[in-house]
Amino acid sequence: MSKAFNHESVLPDETIKYLNIDKTGKYIDCTAGGGGHSRQILERLEEGGLLIAIDRDNEAVAETMKVLEGTKTKGEYLVLKDNFLNIDKIIEKYVPEGADGILMDLGVSSHQLDESNRGFSYHNDAPLDMRMDKEEQLTAYDVVNGYTREKLTVIIGKYGEERYAGRIASAIIHKRQETKIETTLELAEIIKSAYPSKDRFKGKHPARKTFQAIRIEVNKELEILETAVRKAAEGLKPGGRLAVISFHSLEDRIVKVVFSELVNPCICPPNFPVCVCNRVSRHKLISKKPILPTSEEIDNNRRSRSSKLRVIECTGPQHK
Repeated sequence: MSKAFNHESVLPDETIKYLNIDKTGKYIDCTAGGGGHSRQILERLEEGGLLIAIDRDNEAVAETMKVLEGTKTKGEYLVLKDNFLNIDKIIEKYVPEGADGILMDLGVSSHQLDESNRGFSYHNDAPLDMRMDKEEQLTAYDVVNGYTREKLTVIIGKYGEERYAGRIASAIIHKRQETKIETTLELAEIIKSAYPSKDRFKGKHPARKTFQAIRIEVNKELEILETAVRKAAEGLKPGGRLAVISFHSLEDRIVKVVFSELVNPCICPPNFPVCVCNRVSRHKLISKKPILPTSEEIDNNRRSRSSKLRVIECTGPQHK
């Protein structure tokens, strides 16, 4: 049985502040989750305002619909089951003049972690799944039982930034030669056994980074992120803002690089006295450094501790 949907939005006050809500503006929440950020945006809209909330998880879509139905507002809203990679199509269809604000809250939600049968957590026993969108085909079971040692090593090392990626991949291969690896706790034990004993009980759970890596691979999170951020930034109207909340260094690095390239698009060699590529910036950073959660928020919501918010603003007309 599914638990009641529970997802506490991170950086809620900071997100609303930096989105700079216009009460008659058009906003898109690309990762609605439990509807927390969406509700806060919708509450601030009046007649003429529009919120479009999207998520690729059916359970999140249903919960967001429920939350927004109970929100007091004069603004309109629309909830869509979609992937934020399609943000350009959503903008073209619903807000062709450009969005006043777009939010991306990346990574796995609290509900997905807590819902044991989704297979995201190494603390609960569940089938190896990890799909954010249950209609997709690739699962964690397929990755763990089907990928080669070399591919597992690359994924665990790259997406998990795991120093023992090779040892863990070898342990997985060895175990699955005996029998298929079916559940999250089976996998967590294999990962733990691959760790050197001196590091096995230090700090965080040994399976944390590998589970992150497999989840990212299953959902193609980093593959679509750069493209989606660029599409979202280009879909803003002048004065519109894109706010992105990331939770680990790989996500944040991509967002930081894309924002930097949007703000400084010139590709001329540094020794050129003047720009000849004619690439003109139509964005500016709202904060050069990421906005971080307060110590009070971290105390109240431990999952916010690694979150970083970056915000960019459109300063010129949309590209047609």
